Amino acid sequence: MRLSWTDLGKPRADRANGKRVEITGFALGSRAWGGNAGFLMMGEPGCCQVCVPNNPLAVVEVLTRQPIEIANGALRLSGIWHVSLEAAGWRYQLREAEAVKGVTRRALMAASPLFCLPVPAMAQSTDGMAVDLHSHAGNLTRLSYGSGGSVPVAEPMRQGGVSVISLAVVSDSPTIKLTAGRLRPSRDPHPGELYAFSQRAFPALHALAREQGMAIVRTSAELRAAHSSRPSIIVASEGADFLEGRIERLDEAYQRWALRHLQLTHYRPNELGDIQTEPSVHDGLTAFGAEVVRRCNALGIVVDVAHATFEGVKKAAAVTTKPLVLSHTSLITRPAAWTRRILPDHAKAVAATGGVIGIWPVADYFPNVVAYARDGFARMVDVVGIDHVGLGTDQLGLVGASAMSSYTDLPQLASALRTKFNAEETAKLLGGNFRRVFEASVG
Repeated sequence: MRLSWTDLGKPRADRANGKRVEITGFALGSRAWGGNAGFLMMGEPGCCQVCVPNNPLAVVEVLTRQPIEIANGALRLSGIWHVSLEAAGWRYQLREAEAVKGVTRRALMAASPLFCLPVPAMAQSTDGMAVDLHSHAGNLTRLSYGSGGSVPVAEPMRQGGVSVISLAVVSDSPTIKLTAGRLRPSRDPHPGELYAFSQRAFPALHALAREQGMAIVRTSAELRAAHSSRPSIIVASEGADFLEGRIERLDEAYQRWALRHLQLTHYRPNELGDIQTEPSVHDGLTAFGAEVVRRCNALGIVVDVAHATFEGVKKAAAVTTKPLVLSHTSLITRPAAWTRRILPDHAKAVAATGGVIGIWPVADYFPNVVAYARDGFARMVDVVGIDHVGLGTDQLGLVGASAMSSYTDLPQLASALRTKFNAEETAKLLGGNFRRVFEASVG
């Protein structure tokens, strides 16, 4: 008997109790749960460490007798289905699980990053003006967990033709912990804790820029002048949690740390609004969230609605006088619980402000640059138009594999895009659209 993820929570899944079933899904944080003798599985790949949904109907606990090789991509498993009616824990288990053998087309494509890319196109160069809407390429996520350190950022940008990255500190990191086998916000922050954390993270970002000779972009003129020959950084924060409900801290971050790109929420429902991967508690956007949007508009800070719920995005769109950015996501055509991907109406709400949606290169969605261009960029362009799509790589922010694992891969992506778009359109997708939004927002 085969089960699909749409069966969970419905009578068909309950009737399968005690039967041998097959189900296909994606392993979540298997190492965190003590190896693959016991791990969690979900209907789509986890986007990062903290995306395990707080929903017992969206997860299957897998128990194995023999090790199962867990690689990037979907797992097709067979085992004994068990349904638990207990209030605590996961509702569904797959016991005595074993892999169903067979090579899928997805696996074949994942093993061949340049699959179907014409050889002449592989030499395609970029114009040195590409902009990444969302990056952690300075390893600032490691700082979040106390280990610090940096990796080469400027040199891969020079080699790939990337002029500017929007480099984000992660403002809610101190509250993200492994709790009862689930990676998610585990507690409320202590008063002042997240603000204090930001006072370590922002200086680390500036130090990285100095060490690697990278300029900090503060104005539209500086963005226009940026080129991959001297890569630059836009200071960003993933989550406005460091504000802790105090609007004056936004002005401080603008003046002191050159903050020019603010994502309202991340992985905890915060003082500004709700998130896609936790139950809603604010009906989208709070009054303080609306105040932050207005103040960003007035100061000259790009407003990013990544991770926010559709209700939150609609409310932000109703408040803003400047274009919105949704920096890293991809399109999904059917509703799905706790996903970081978005439906067409969600995308259109961002585009209606004149904004830009960054396409996210999660390898389980797009196993290579051809799929990233064709199924990521082109599908979003079909929904919102050529002027509203951009590059959002989440470099070093992804736990799993990326279709674009380094900025040196950008020429390959440009080549893949050129099979569907002309040179002017490709330039828009790889930075031109975000440059327009930045200029409208920052001045």
